[in-house]
Amino acid sequence: MIGGSAARAAQWKQVVSFCRRFSRNPLGMFGLAIIVILLFCAAFAPWLAPHDPYLPNLQARLTPPGPEFWLGSDELGRDILSRVIYGSRLTLLIVGLVIVTAAPIGLFIGVVSGTYGGWLDVVFMRVTDVFLAVPKLLLALAFVAALGPGIVNAALAITLTAWPPYARMARAEALAVRNSDYVNAVRLAGASEMRIIFFHIMPMCMSSVIVRMTLDMAGIILTAAGLGFIGLGAQPPLPEWGAMISTGRKFIFDQWWVATVPGFAIFIVSLGFNLLGDAIRDLLDPHLKARI
Repeated sequence: MIGGSAARAAQWKQVVSFCRRFSRNPLGMFGLAIIVILLFCAAFAPWLAPHDPYLPNLQARLTPPGPEFWLGSDELGRDILSRVIYGSRLTLLIVGLVIVTAAPIGLFIGVVSGTYGGWLDVVFMRVTDVFLAVPKLLLALAFVAALGPGIVNAALAITLTAWPPYARMARAEALAVRNSDYVNAVRLAGASEMRIIFFHIMPMCMSSVIVRMTLDMAGIILTAAGLGFIGLGAQPPLPEWGAMISTGRKFIFDQWWVATVPGFAIFIVSLGFNLLGDAIRDLLDPHLKARI
């Protein structure tokens, strides 16, 4: 009981210390604020959106920003602000689907490869190299073209291109710790290799995985927007930001707001995730902790 209480107190102290150091990073706090606003918009979209994002109003077609439509209306008279707010839900859905699948897949493959080595390591890493050799967007296009358009298929296609960096990173860390005194002691205590992988080596990789996840979110958003832009992502009338830019590009010179507003939303959210990821990396990287 005493030992458990002391361990919990030490963990709580580490969390408090992390939050204090994070609060001293202004760019990290700015990125966190952007992500909090994004989460707030996604959670309370029905109450925040001033209009129905799906209901056309041809009489208000391509209305410039004003009192009725704060950010203007699109080619069907739908409120762009409402569609951008609802689009935050699709953005978080795609990011969530990709992260919760790509990170565990890459982590497992990398840790198993680094722990066992031998022919298994060679096979896994050569497959990883093949995926890394092809640009992500091009590979995602190939997968989603085979699977068919749609938000779930787009998320699956992005997942199939996002796991290799996690595998490489996890393999490097597994190679560094598989023969450490800690792991050897656990092995001598009778733990199986799979138990060592899941309960001892994988937790050591989690800090790097978290940093990689936050840094990858911006790339996932851009890839999803690219798929939506060419019509292979979320399908109309879903208010996906990339698809909104695609339909608005026809009016870019006269009705600039149709494409500019969702494009600015992608830029701001990607910036927020990048700033948050950089701040977390600076705090969790042992080589940078001493400088903060």
